[in-house]
Amino acid sequence: MLKKGDYIGISACSDGRKESERKNIDELYNVLKNMGLNIITSKYIYANNDTFSTSIKEKANALMELYTDNRIKAIFDISGGDMCNELLDKLDYNIIKESNKIFFGYSDLTAIINAIYTKTGNISYLYQIKNIASEYSNEQQKRFIDTIMLGKNSLINFDYSFIRGESMSGIVVGGNIRCLLKLAGTEYMPDFSEKILFLESLGGGVERAVACLSQLRQLGVFNRIKGVILGQFTYMTENNCKPSIEEIILREIENEDIPIVRTQEIGHSKDSKAIKIGSFYKLQK
Repeated sequence: MLKKGDYIGISACSDGRKESERKNIDELYNVLKNMGLNIITSKYIYANNDTFSTSIKEKANALMELYTDNRIKAIFDISGGDMCNELLDKLDYNIIKESNKIFFGYSDLTAIINAIYTKTGNISYLYQIKNIASEYSNEQQKRFIDTIMLGKNSLINFDYSFIRGESMSGIVVGGNIRCLLKLAGTEYMPDFSEKILFLESLGGGVERAVACLSQLRQLGVFNRIKGVILGQFTYMTENNCKPSIEEIILREIENEDIPIVRTQEIGHSKDSKAIKIGSFYKLQK
């Protein structure tokens, strides 16, 4: 996908980054440059004194400038938070589709990633590029180079175990459960028919998990999918919440024909691997 000398774009489509993050972001840029990649950044990475880094339209235009820059091969979003869904109706999906540029982001960027798939069919990576400059930088850099620059699979191959069933196959959609649900009732929500639904969460305990999964059930999602992949549910795991996320999902999805797997390797942790939204996966015991 990428090779030395290629240009990449850096965006921040969700909450503007705090000034206190500048040192870590500069370190990320250094790591990427040492890999031989050239960086073009969005005009609006850092927040101003208030919540906003700029207007909605200006922020959307900044992302579209990365898509229309013919030098750029891939776009990596380094933000997260709450606000990226404000851009969805301001983006030009025809340009995004024709560009064939791969978009990388995680957490709140679930909204944009699934909107891109819904509107264009393009594949995106649910992955936080800042992980390559974290305390797990050595392993993350090896995986990144192996997969994104050498065409292998260590970043996207993940261990899993079946909670129910023995196999599943289909195109994967989803991401952070809270952020995916921002798309409910909009034209950007993916068609879940025959899909595998990936879900993960950073915060929230049993009550939030029940509320979010119940909303998916009431939207009819569980009547259409071919399987579920549960990623990291960080707060629940760290606090040993009971019932567990596995118990909750079995309660919410009564149809025993829907297979469910669990992986601890994809989510918000800094050693997290990636999953490709819009790509076909086949999982089996």
